Formats: sequence, C-alpha cells, structure tokens
Amino acid sequence: MSTSEHYVRELETLDWRVAQDFEANFRWEYADGRDKLLNLYRKGKRQQWDSDTRIDWSQDLDPENPAGLPDEVISIFGSPTWQRLDAKARTRLRHHLQAWQLSQFLHGEQGALVCTAKIVQQVPNLDAKFYAATQVMDEARHVEAFSRLLHEKYELVYPINPHLQRLIEDTLRDSRWDMTYLGMQVLIEGVALAAFGLIRDYARNPLSKTVTAYVMQDESRHVAFGRLALRDYYPQLTDKERDEREEFVVEGCYLLRDRFLGDEVWEALELPLAECREWVDRSELMRVYRTSLFSRIVPTIRDIGLWGPRVRKAYADMGILGFADGDVEGMGLRDEQVARELEARLGDITATAAAASGEETTAG
Repeated sequence: MSTSEHYVRELETLDWRVAQDFEANFRWEYADGRDKLLNLYRKGKRQQWDSDTRIDWSQDLDPENPAGLPDEVISIFGSPTWQRLDAKARTRLRHHLQAWQLSQFLHGEQGALVCTAKIVQQVPNLDAKFYAATQVMDEARHVEAFSRLLHEKYELVYPINPHLQRLIEDTLRDSRWDMTYLGMQVLIEGVALAAFGLIRDYARNPLSKTVTAYVMQDESRHVAFGRLALRDYYPQLTDKERDEREEFVVEGCYLLRDRFLGDEVWEALELPLAECREWVDRSELMRVYRTSLFSRIVPTIRDIGLWGPRVRKAYADMGILGFADGDVEGMGLRDEQVARELEARLGDITATAAAASGEETTAG
C-alpha cells in the first residue's frame, strides 16, 4: 500500500525539493588517510547488515501499546487532558504518538541519506569520502527499516515535523562542507541517538527494541565520524567563521528541542492544542526528557571546539550544560555492546525454538 494512504492527513505534495549550490571535490592523493577515520571506515564495512534477514518481521505489535512503552513517557501523561481520556482514547494516543515519533525517525534518516551523499561529494579528504560512502548505505537501510515498521505494523505515518524540516533544509542549503557534518552528523544524529535509546531501553516489544538497537549501532559510528572530522578542522577557523558555526549550533539545538512538542499529534486527535502545549512545556517529566536528548550533542560540541560564550549561555538556558563532560565514546561502545547482546539473545531464542520444533516433528 502506498505511503500516501497511511499519512495521518493528505499532503499537498509527496516531493520536497531543496535547491543547493556547492562544489564536488575530487582528491588525487590516495594514500594520506588518517588512521582513526580509516579504522571507522573498516568498522563500517564490517558492520553492514541486512534488515530483511537480521530482523524478525513476523513479530506482531500489541494494538493497545505497539512498542510496549510505559505511559510515563507520553508527553501529556498526568495532564488534565490525559485524565479526561478513556481507555479507547488512550490506546489511540499511544498508537499515534509512537507512529509520530517513528515517522520523524524515518524522515530524519532520509535527510541523513541525502546529507551523507552530499558529504561524499564535498569533503576534501578521501578517508572521509570512504567512510561517508558506508554511511550512505547505513542510512538507506535505516529508511527501509523504519518505513517497513510504519507501513506493515503501525499503518500510520506522520509528515515531517516543521522544526526538523527547517534544520535539514538549513543544513543542505549551506555550501560549506563542514556545515553538513555539523547539522546532520552532530545535531540531528546526536539527538536521534538519545531518542532511539528511550525506545531501545524501555520498549517491551522485541521488534521495536531490535530495530532501534541495530540502528543505534550504526548511528554511534556516524556521530563519531562527525566528531573526528570536525575536531581536526575547526581549530583552523577564524573567529568570525567559528562564530557563524556557533550561531548555527544554537539555533539548531532550539529547533531540535521544540521538535518534541508534539503539536501534530494533538491536532490530529483533536485534543486541546494550547492545553497540551502548555503541559509539555512545563511538565517536569518532559523537561527531563527533552534535556536528556542533548546528552550526546553537548560533549561533542565541546570536543570539536565550538564552546564560546554564545553556546555555553544557550546550553545553560536550556538546562543542558551539565552534559559537557559526557563520555561520547563510552556511549557509542555501549550502543554496540547492547546490539551484540540483543542479537545473541535472539539467536539463542531462535535456536531453542527450532530445536523444539524438531523434537515435535520427530515425536509426530
């Protein structure tokens, strides 16, 4: 069934065209690669996977709570609006809110696909082109996986959030190669990793857990790619160039924070928009959740050297300055470990089921 039939509302167009003006860079020196980036490229090659075979798509979702997430993660949980909803309306809200979040993952992954293809063309170093080429394949696989999850299991898709769309557009329109890294590899991928982690760590549904865990295994490499490339480049910037990038970071982080207000869901379900927005904006639970989304971004921004007064002030205002000392490399290693452990557990379960089936056949 066409995606257009699953959208929560009819779209004016199924295409979004972003005009770009940039130079493609060719490099004739083929032996000047940096060890860390080449090692990341080798890891990217080793960790390629097929969503058709690695994920068991026969698993069903609970119609009452598709991902099996606790109600406490619902952004209006405990609000007057939530209290007025009956059981049927709460079930519908869970379905829509989870589909909305997965839809943003889907659209963001397509954004990453296009941005990384741009990086392959733009970036001046061949080692970075090598790694970015592996990421293009990663992003195509992520688009495929989230699209299948939404089409086959949720049968509901939301349009791209306007805040996310604006940040992707700003990232693509800028002609400077490092801005593509900064917008996509650091900001969008960084906040996506934290949001994926919520589903991976709290979802009770195995299908939802495995899709996000396997995607996170890739995404942690992508953020590392952006961090390594920009950490080498940004010390060469002038004060004016650094100021421009810090201004972009601040604006991008506010856009990402506001992406999680959920207006599209409240409007689709005909819930009181102003009341829901006020609750989400003031709720202590949502404050903690929305700040936690920056746990990967803040230490990366500090590490690459965009740590001037404007950035620090904005992060203090957002309540996320405390993440500056976070161990991004350690978080990435944990993402890889969780994916491996989950795959091993699923392999044991499959083997046990196959053995039991064989015993039943023999007994028969």
